[in-house]
Amino acid sequence: MKHVELADGEKVPALGLGTWKMGVGDADEAAQLRALQAGIAQGMTLIDTAEMYGDGRSEQLVAKAIAGKRGKIFLVSKVLPQNASRQGTVKACEASLKRLNTEVLDLYLLHWPGSHPLADTFAAFEALKAAGKIRHHGVSNFDVDDLAELRAQVPKNSCAANQVMYNLSDRGIEWDLYPKCRKEKTAVMAYCPLGQGSLIDNPGLVSIAKKHGVSNAAIALAFTLRLPGMISIPKSSNEKRILENAAAADVVLDAEDLKNLDKFFPPPRGKVSLAIT
Repeated sequence: MKHVELADGEKVPALGLGTWKMGVGDADEAAQLRALQAGIAQGMTLIDTAEMYGDGRSEQLVAKAIAGKRGKIFLVSKVLPQNASRQGTVKACEASLKRLNTEVLDLYLLHWPGSHPLADTFAAFEALKAAGKIRHHGVSNFDVDDLAELRAQVPKNSCAANQVMYNLSDRGIEWDLYPKCRKEKTAVMAYCPLGQGSLIDNPGLVSIAKKHGVSNAAIALAFTLRLPGMISIPKSSNEKRILENAAAADVVLDAEDLKNLDKFFPPPRGKVSLAIT
């Protein structure tokens, strides 16, 4: 499994598991659980969830998936911006810990910019870190201006990661946000790396997938993983597709592959508003 090194030197899997829309009352939750466990078995041991997902039910599903394996998992969750006051952040984190049946989160993110001062949110993050309830903290859905505001409010902030939408169809971060994160030693986490499933059957990936003997999805994921400091967190409730996704970790796209992908999915030629879902 390819790894990404965080600012403090810790290495985490570059290919993980997303859980958006999982554990939200689906009839076959058992299949979702099997899918997560299959991913873990393939080395996709970074798992991303959030208090927002299913009002906490996704966190509860993750707790089942990692039972007996917590020591192998890099666990990520997120606080909603409306809960991200100094006291609210602590309360939200403690609730997530309870649902996840764990004593510590490896990474805790502010889900998107909100109305509470970032200085208060990050003060709460530091308090949680000092109390041993989180190990790293960061943000999600922060564009360049948002990161500048964070730097202004919390000059000495240590932002381990910025989780944003990134895939072949949404390449805007390549223009300015990704370079800024690299400069500041902030890992980038790509959510919806398969374009919410739209890339799975995209004809622009077929010939490259055949060349490498993998699925279209694996090529789309390998595209995100080509960038240093990039963590990709595809979500799937299907065990077979999880295994197809895992193959992306061993795919190395060559110059010809990347040139062909640029033809079908042109890179940005200027500033693009951050894609959010």
